[in-house]
Amino acid sequence: MNNRRSFFRRSAALGMGAFGFNSLFNQMHAADFARAEEYWNPASDNNEEYWKVIQDAYTASKSDIVILNNGGVSPSPLVVQEALDKYNRQAAQGPSYYMWRVMDKGREPLRQRLAKLAGCDAEEIAINRNATEALNTIIFGLPLQKGDEVVGTIQDYPNMIQAWKQREMRDGLVYKQLSFEFPIENDEQIVKAFEDAITPRTKILHVTHIINWVGQIMPVRKICRMAHAKGIEVVVDGAHTFGLLDYTIPELECDYFGTSLHKFLSAPVGSGMMWIKKDKIEKIWPLLCNSVPQGKDIRKFETLGTRSFCIEQAIGEAINFQEGIGNRRKQERVHFLKKYWAEQAQKIPGVKIHTSLKPEFSCAIAGVSVEGLKPEQVDSRLFKEYKIHTVGINWENIHAVRVTPHVYTKLSDLDRLLEGLEKIAKKA
Repeated sequence: MNNRRSFFRRSAALGMGAFGFNSLFNQMHAADFARAEEYWNPASDNNEEYWKVIQDAYTASKSDIVILNNGGVSPSPLVVQEALDKYNRQAAQGPSYYMWRVMDKGREPLRQRLAKLAGCDAEEIAINRNATEALNTIIFGLPLQKGDEVVGTIQDYPNMIQAWKQREMRDGLVYKQLSFEFPIENDEQIVKAFEDAITPRTKILHVTHIINWVGQIMPVRKICRMAHAKGIEVVVDGAHTFGLLDYTIPELECDYFGTSLHKFLSAPVGSGMMWIKKDKIEKIWPLLCNSVPQGKDIRKFETLGTRSFCIEQAIGEAINFQEGIGNRRKQERVHFLKKYWAEQAQKIPGVKIHTSLKPEFSCAIAGVSVEGLKPEQVDSRLFKEYKIHTVGINWENIHAVRVTPHVYTKLSDLDRLLEGLEKIAKKA
């Protein structure tokens, strides 16, 4: 096994697939990205000439529809589409050979590069299909007993809520949910709410890094430090932060982490990643069968049977694209786009923003509502009258239209959104 892993590491260094000198990114975008750096002015807030090069690399930027629901799933840049097409065409020539004997050898180099992007040990990374699969693996794999308590919130993602409720029904856990009135611009208020919910039976805190409904950034590291001081572990849902915020997973100080790669990393739909702190891998049962279910090898979580190896390999080009921009630059740009439209929208009579505009409390996602109209009515009119795709949110105490730009979003797209909101508010 060690010799096998060494071979894969050497292969990555020598130029296998997306991580070699002949990667599609190098062929299609490297020169353009290099030229774009000439436009970059660190003293400027927007650098539109630079970002035009990035926008042009996405076919979605040329769509007749303005896509502002990147919080659901993000389009991939052309290079990722081309990579997926290339691998699919190759696999179609003989799936049992090309998938199992060729593409399967690309998983270890991919694991290495994902780990580099995440700032962690590659032996802590499992590659799967989405955040739901990653986090459900952790939730159902934790060796919890009847009466053990788990604390989450009603604003967590529904699939995680349902997973904990199933464990409550099946195993007799006690699942408690906090409720917050967002936006909140006070980390200590959030930390204290979790702390006040803890009892001697509490074993796990479940924290959503960015609340998907309205974009609130939760103070994960502060919550983790508080929890660890009490001997409690923390599961983090990072579906909306990986590839968007500039951080490494170890910096969060959590114990377990899951994310979708088809959101802000812009990898193919159906790609995800799970991280488990190395000393905790052994105790987590895999969701699907494995010959060594209580082993220490993170790969025990990847026995998914036949799935798309083509999707896995195309993730590599998404990583190349991400690194071509840079994490910090991307985070600042997307926050700028959110702030650009939301600051203007909140000045429109009858329009309300449900998200903080400060960068420490939100980034891409913001919620907006129009007085006198339901979220689904605003969402419908934006699409019907302006060809703007958003999503109406009615979840617990959150009622707003979720708007989520990405790096390919143009300022003119956001100007169209503002025009639409203003006219819709006048007619409400």
